[in-house]
Amino acid sequence: MHHWLDRYGYSLNLIAVLLWPLSLLFCVIVRVRRWLYLNGFLPSAAVAVPVIVVGNISVGGAGKTPLTARLVELLRAAGYRPGIISRGYGGQSETWPRYVIADSDPQQVGDEPVLLTQRCRCPVVVDPDRVAAARALLETYPSCNVLISDDGLQHYRLQRDIEIAVVDGFRRLGNCACLPAGPLREPPSRLREVDFVVGNGAARGGEYLMALRGETAINLRDPQVSSVLAGFRHSTIHAVAGIGDPGRFFEHLRHARLRLIEHPFPDHHPFCPEDLQFREDLPVLMTEKDAIKCWKFAPEGCWMVPVSAQLEPQFEEALLQRLAAIALSKGVRREIPARRRSVLPPSTPHSSSEVNEHGQETAGDSGVSGQQGSAGLRPGAAGADLQGKPAGLSDSRRDSGDAGSGGAAVDR
Repeated sequence: MHHWLDRYGYSLNLIAVLLWPLSLLFCVIVRVRRWLYLNGFLPSAAVAVPVIVVGNISVGGAGKTPLTARLVELLRAAGYRPGIISRGYGGQSETWPRYVIADSDPQQVGDEPVLLTQRCRCPVVVDPDRVAAARALLETYPSCNVLISDDGLQHYRLQRDIEIAVVDGFRRLGNCACLPAGPLREPPSRLREVDFVVGNGAARGGEYLMALRGETAINLRDPQVSSVLAGFRHSTIHAVAGIGDPGRFFEHLRHARLRLIEHPFPDHHPFCPEDLQFREDLPVLMTEKDAIKCWKFAPEGCWMVPVSAQLEPQFEEALLQRLAAIALSKGVRREIPARRRSVLPPSTPHSSSEVNEHGQETAGDSGVSGQQGSAGLRPGAAGADLQGKPAGLSDSRRDSGDAGSGGAAVDR
């Protein structure tokens, strides 16, 4: 599906034009569905704590996972006790909900929830029904006082207080058509109705910029061993990526001036040992999301490249101010940190295991790799410089309904 959309969904072409009537029908259906939820004709459920939804309106990866991880850091530093709920995409468990721990099987609960558990040191519960996930998490972890729903923008059964939409800063919204003619799960106008729009790698007017940084590789066989990416310049490397946009990871490695043999896989690909067996005996670099599924059988010379998200201070302050008002209205109290900082630097990737307050062993950093915007776009929150333009981008600069913050949250 992603290969189809990458080929036809990010440009105007004959296939997209032929599928346009089906796309219009899809738009009508999703609009009617959302209207039914907003007006109470379809049931939705609220929970006692603030709910922040992180999602996007396009199919595929846009950077939601590293943003979610950064939000956990931000909220914890501000005195909140966050928890994460997720659909557990790709998880094959026969029973739900599932409480995710650091060594949970990604095939059962999904790769991203395991990654977030290892990175964030907070409760993570997965269930295709996010209302059930939220209730299970709050029942098991009553100290949790704010929920982050990872990739739940279209799951309207769960009422939310803050919506954050992530947009790929370079691919944008493709040809701006809904499925199946384009890559969108909702019309472009939906971005005008969320609270915040975050541009991954590049941001337009009204959006907040997110830059992804990752300059260190960690060995899968011995996580205590690490190397800067520049240390791999002496030879060609195999680059493995099973994420929504593998080209973003490859471009990140090229920016570090590495020579690549690219090995793209579908998003959430269930890796097996044969996938990492190459004729050339060269180092293998992969995203941390892929490494979650490969560390048990990875051969010598396999490395993961964790990344961390950097956000604009203006976004972090605006989010915390809005959350404070919502928390007050719900009677949620937080611990005021001893010294408030307006800019909270992201943690550096690490590989040592830790045990969190709930007895979960955790380790590592997370995310999918990305790069900073091209010339003419404003710099990142911390002056990140990850220049580079992905190849094969279509021209989607016409009005696509891009919008910034200030829209009304839904299902309150």
